[in-house]
Amino acid sequence: MGSMSEELSLVPLHRRPELLEACAKLLGEEWGKSRASRLHTLQRSSDAFPTCLLLLRSRGPAEAPAAREGPCQLVGHVRLSRVAGRPRDLFVESVVVARALRGQGYGRRLMEATERWARARGFSCLHLTTHDKQHFYAHLGFVLGEPVQSVAFLSPAIPAEVLRIFSAPPGAATATTTTRPRVPSAPPPPLPPPAAPPPPPPPTVVWARGVLAESSGQSLLETPHRDAKGLPIFWMKKDI
Repeated sequence: MGSMSEELSLVPLHRRPELLEACAKLLGEEWGKSRASRLHTLQRSSDAFPTCLLLLRSRGPAEAPAAREGPCQLVGHVRLSRVAGRPRDLFVESVVVARALRGQGYGRRLMEATERWARARGFSCLHLTTHDKQHFYAHLGFVLGEPVQSVAFLSPAIPAEVLRIFSAPPGAATATTTTRPRVPSAPPPPLPPPAAPPPPPPPTVVWARGVLAESSGQSLLETPHRDAKGLPIFWMKKDI
């Protein structure tokens, strides 16, 4: 009798379309929204991003991986999108593990598999947000970060210059091609030399459950950032 083992595989949803309904149910149990809305979002998964990745578990002979078509159990889901102005970064969202399988280490294995998947494709940094799982992500090596702009439904073939335009701050001045004739004017009087700036104060650091961070209004216990509903939200990142 062949040996029985548990095998986990991370597979893009668009490679296993027969799991679309199960994935929509998994997300719906966690965040609600209508089934139609979930299916519409999931059906956009592609190699060109956003990409929905599924952690699948199979129990059987070791030579029958879950990545192949066959009986398997949907363990978790994660969605990856591009980041404006950062062609080697990805934004992680919709991270979820099936409720019946929580507390068994699958969340960590889902994130580790996601890191390997992104790194193998040339990406070097992951960003995410969380309302209350900041300590979990810190344990995986994520640190507090600043907001970035994710860009959905964008092909990686679009150059980085276009991404930088998307991420330009509001009200940024744009260059024009209009030229005006130069009018000679008297040179301005020389300005007095500027005073030397005072030395910056030494950075203050705070500890939050073993994580050291500069005091910038945020820690693993407090964040200055808010989501669209006004709720506190933690921005985190990890170099991979």
